[in-house]
Amino acid sequence: MRGDLVRKLAARCLSTGLAVLAFVVLALTGATDWGLALAVAALAASAAEQRIRPNADLVAETTLIAAAILVGYSRRLDDGLNFTLVATALVLLGLVLLVGPLRTAGSLEIRAANLPVRAWTPLIADRLGTALLGLLAVLAIAAALTLPASVALAASLLVGAGTGVVALDLARRRFRPGAGGGPVARALRRHQPEFLLYFSAPPGSEYQVTMWLPYLERIGRPFLVVLREPEFLAPIAAATDAPVVYCPTLRTMDEALVPSLRAAFYVNHGAKNSHCIRFTQLTHVQLHHGDSDKAPSANPVSGIFDRIFVAGPAAIDRYARAGVQIPAEKFVVVGRPQVESIAVRPEPARGLGEPTVLYTPTWTGHHADADYCSLPVAEELLHRLLARGATVILRAHPYTAQNPASARQLSRLTELLVADRARSGRQHVVGAAARALSLTECVNRSDALVSDVSGVISDYLYSSKPYAVTDMGDEGDQFAERFPLAASGYVLRRDLSNVDDVLTALLDTDPLAAERWATRRRYLGDFPAESYAEAFLTAARHELSPAPDRTTERPASASLSPTA
Repeated sequence: MRGDLVRKLAARCLSTGLAVLAFVVLALTGATDWGLALAVAALAASAAEQRIRPNADLVAETTLIAAAILVGYSRRLDDGLNFTLVATALVLLGLVLLVGPLRTAGSLEIRAANLPVRAWTPLIADRLGTALLGLLAVLAIAAALTLPASVALAASLLVGAGTGVVALDLARRRFRPGAGGGPVARALRRHQPEFLLYFSAPPGSEYQVTMWLPYLERIGRPFLVVLREPEFLAPIAAATDAPVVYCPTLRTMDEALVPSLRAAFYVNHGAKNSHCIRFTQLTHVQLHHGDSDKAPSANPVSGIFDRIFVAGPAAIDRYARAGVQIPAEKFVVVGRPQVESIAVRPEPARGLGEPTVLYTPTWTGHHADADYCSLPVAEELLHRLLARGATVILRAHPYTAQNPASARQLSRLTELLVADRARSGRQHVVGAAARALSLTECVNRSDALVSDVSGVISDYLYSSKPYAVTDMGDEGDQFAERFPLAASGYVLRRDLSNVDDVLTALLDTDPLAAERWATRRRYLGDFPAESYAEAFLTAARHELSPAPDRTTERPASASLSPTA
């Protein structure tokens, strides 16, 4: 996060500084060629800033650059007051003043993918800033080549005409909307979706959606995905054939939530979830994006949903243990369908000579009480694993890079494993190679897991293979009370004082093998392995059935007999 702030500040200073310098050189000195070169550099810096800060206000920079280029142009032509350049200046002034408001207006329009509609105006409005920078670059080149001023005016009028068309269409959309909504709403009505997946989250969180898309598609009913942040539109649309709609405002949500919808599914407790929960005609179902003993997994906000789909009875106990009172009828045990492809090892594998160990450090969290990250002590841990002949799969949390210290620690671990791979030939999996693997593939390739408190442990539990959990809060005996899943694993202290005993139990003796089966049933339900995901699909279809049918008995949840 700190590194991102530094990058944004550097981009801002560079674009502003170059714009001021270009104007000063062209306005106050005779170095026209140098001034035009500086103007082009300022344009490049402004374009870079737009990529780093998509909502950056570049009015001051573009005004200075435009003025500098026109001064240089006038000097190049050397014919006194040039009325064509004056007209060009007026067109540029209008563009500079209009581009920002039009981009803002375009960003408030609904956008869609995987629908037979093309809403070009918002897309063009979003690129007007780039178009203006491109126009100024053309004018700078024209000035450097001493082309006639009519070339500059023609180019400016062409961009101005396109901007005017965009402005008129945005005004029409705002003040004279079509009957029955716009083209996206009409296309959704034709699609007749029965449910939606609603998603709002910070950048880099699309995995929360993509893990659920295959199972939502297997429900066999038409649906759509509603997004509240534009950066997710392209990656999520690429992961599904279902319509994906970006709704920046409550007005656009009213347009997207068509009458055929019966239910809304959620994968997190994002603050903007309330914008969709206000549609009381829908059944609102929380799915979560993992099952763990982390504090956020017992969020009191869950109580606002009509249904809470949980992996197993342990999730229900977790809320009660945290003092969160939610009516029992809201919970539905559906298992964790994402684990259905994980291979189950029914018998413990003891005495592993050259084991493959999956290490999954989590991130530091938004708050100190949710910081379970073991990266600060991981280097010594990896040295101990390598000493036991282990091959390591290092798969860090997607948010790790948000913390510069964690990013540096992960880089050191990666270098350590790459060096050992070159020296020993053991095929450690790190970096891009680890990110390319799904969690299921990582679990199936490994013999044991070392993890921080996270949802990875619950998924790994399905395999019945042993795992160790890091106690980064140094809680000792209280750790398993706060995080019951650790009771069926081997707890690694923060100071690593018991690392040898933990690795011996994890890779050699595995005394908790029998206890993991009972824990597996409590955390992941007790559904047949050959039809494990059917529990979720059946429960989801039940919520989509007409209202009279939903009053009948709900599909059976997990029983308590062991199933492999």
